[in-house]
Amino acid sequence: MNQQPQNQLPSYISNATPNPAQNRAPWYKNTAPTYAGIFLWFVFWMGATGAPNAGGVLSHGVWAAVLSLAFAALLCYGFYYVVLGLLGQKTGLPLYIVGTSTFGAKGGFILPGFLMGVLQFGWLGVNIYFSSLALNGIAPDSLEGKAVPFNAVITMVVWGVLAAFMGLKGIQYVAKVATYLPLIPLLTLLVLFFLTAGGLRSFNADEFVKLHQSTAPSAPAAFSAFALFAFIVTYVVGFFATAGAAGTDFGTNSRDERDVHMGGFIGIVVAIVFTAGLAMLIVAGAYGNPAIAEAAGKEGKVTMDAFSLIPVILGVQAGKIVGILLAVAAFPAACFSSLIAANSFKTTLAKVNPFVSVGIGTAVAILLAISKQAGGLIPVFNIIGASFGPICGAMAVDYILSGRRWAGPRAGFSPAGWLAWAFGFVVGIMPNLGLPLPLAPVWAMVVGAVVYFLAAKAGLESKVIPFGPANQQK
Repeated sequence: MNQQPQNQLPSYISNATPNPAQNRAPWYKNTAPTYAGIFLWFVFWMGATGAPNAGGVLSHGVWAAVLSLAFAALLCYGFYYVVLGLLGQKTGLPLYIVGTSTFGAKGGFILPGFLMGVLQFGWLGVNIYFSSLALNGIAPDSLEGKAVPFNAVITMVVWGVLAAFMGLKGIQYVAKVATYLPLIPLLTLLVLFFLTAGGLRSFNADEFVKLHQSTAPSAPAAFSAFALFAFIVTYVVGFFATAGAAGTDFGTNSRDERDVHMGGFIGIVVAIVFTAGLAMLIVAGAYGNPAIAEAAGKEGKVTMDAFSLIPVILGVQAGKIVGILLAVAAFPAACFSSLIAANSFKTTLAKVNPFVSVGIGTAVAILLAISKQAGGLIPVFNIIGASFGPICGAMAVDYILSGRRWAGPRAGFSPAGWLAWAFGFVVGIMPNLGLPLPLAPVWAMVVGAVVYFLAAKAGLESKVIPFGPANQQK
């Protein structure tokens, strides 16, 4: 493949330098705790148990749900994270630089650079919505068919503005606090499990489905075994997609391949199964308790997710306090989303004041929260999975075809990468367009990988432009 002169490289690439070895650290000091913190976020383990169907994710019992969860965790680790983590470790370069091999030196501005920034505001909207409700003691399922109360609207505006400001100016202070705040959701899960574990032996999936149907006749029918599997995998993969792509940036802090693998396995696989698995056990244990099940029947309401069960298990007043603490623990995540967006826009929209670009994005995030659009986790995660699944798939195939190394930036807009993303995105977004497709985010990744392979073999990759750090890989 012919190469073009290095002076064709945009300045954001030519000025990039690898993260030096002395700045790297063991997996247990960076990758593992950072990823684990993502999955300790209460929205993750809340959504993992919050399916609206009769019996939710427990309609086939605890083991079916937990095994589906374990498969989803391994899928995230093996097909979304590992290759990108290795790319970061070998090159020492961040995602928006490494992605230029797949999407081109000019195309890399948009994919994955600009897109990563845009999608962070979707994450910010989700954070604003659920954190603000928790701060005001409002259960998410109590808003069905209702508008967000005015006090929560004010909280959403303040929460979003503060998060954006801290992301732009004060993230170094938030990072110090964020080191300890994940202990709050960790302790919450452990306490809830301890208080409900006694009911696990008495939990009966069929009786739970009947209880739910009796209190919510309009609830969708219980999942089939495959539909249950598809729901859990779709949720976890959609939630993880951008974090998987960010594995490149995590990899730049890894000393060697072992750090990449160990950090990902503990921080992703173990953390997913631990947090969401505990949440599933908490729900099962709670409804295995005859007193809670009987009270739910009398009230005519079955609470389906572990977060909303907190006041049921701990009491209303204690539940409100814990909800506030969980919201506070989620604030650094909102700030980090703003920081990632700001860094992306500073690179891709260098001439635009970041206060303007991030301000517009934050306003959109707040509107998504106020309108409750950010509360629909599955549609949101479908969009994220559809957007980043093809990126992960295409970059993985690019890495393999290049001899398990980074090829270096390619000229312009590399057609192979853009075709892979376009086809994968169309497949992944189908459920949001009313076209049912089980496991859509997974198929988006698979289609992206296959299309890139075929396009590369057809000679549709742009020519490589020489770049010094590309030859410094381990």
